[in-house]
Formats: sequence, structure tokens, C-alpha cells
Amino acid sequence: MIIEESVLINADIKTIWKTFTDLTCWADWNSVTTNAASGSGHLEEGEKFTFCLRPFDLSITVEPKIEEVVPHEKVVWSGARFGISSRHEFLFQQAANGVLVTSRETFRGLPLHLGGKGITEKVSRDLVVLMLQQLKKACEREHHG
Repeated sequence: MIIEESVLINADIKTIWKTFTDLTCWADWNSVTTNAASGSGHLEEGEKFTFCLRPFDLSITVEPKIEEVVPHEKVVWSGARFGISSRHEFLFQQAANGVLVTSRETFRGLPLHLGGKGITEKVSRDLVVLMLQQLKKACEREHHG
């Protein structure tokens, strides 16, 4: 299963990058995840970080490894939970009216094929769209004062 969504943010890349990679401020703008933390407080290559995802009444703690960080261009992390592995890429591309931020998440694993009460594609897509919209709002508010 692949979920890809994008949002155009009318702010400069420095503002967007700082807001996205500084885990200490995720609680200020991101309602999709809670308790985001890492050793450095930032998304840094080779480091693990944790956050709680609450797609239902029960929260799920996730601890992905940050595979790649290319400043102002890309952040990639991956992890596995409940027999499902995922790889999440965030791409940052300069556009005419700001920066296009794209989230591409790839899920693999047997539980995806069994159905049941797992996180469905719709739930995952809704969470990604919400996170991108909240990032947009936070960055545009910061950028435009």
C-alpha cells in the first residue's frame, strides 16, 4: 500500500524545514502525533525517534529509524510494528508560490492483506492529509507573522 499526498506551503524553505525537523515544537502544530522525541530533539540521520499515533481510541507508539536527511530536500524514516513495515518519505521542493511538501508512505506486510481492524488506507491517508495541513498552517502563520 502506498499513500502519497502533497501540500503547497506559502512560506520559505527555512521556516518549513525548521518547523518539520524540530521535534520539540511538534506538539505546537501536530495533532496527528503526540510525544515526539529523539535524543537530539531533531530529526537527524541515523537516529531513532519516538511518537504516539492515535488513529483510534488506542494510541500506538512508533519508533522509526531516520534513514536519510538531506537539508531542505528530504527526510526518510522507516520502522515496523505489528507485522507491518513502513517507509515514510517527506520531500520538499521549491515551487513558484512556496514549497511543495510531499509525503509518500509505503506499507508492507501480511496483516495488510488480512483485512480486519488494522489501519486502513483511508485512515492512513486522512492522518497524512491532516498532518500536512497542520504543517502548512503553522509554517504560514510563522512566515507571515
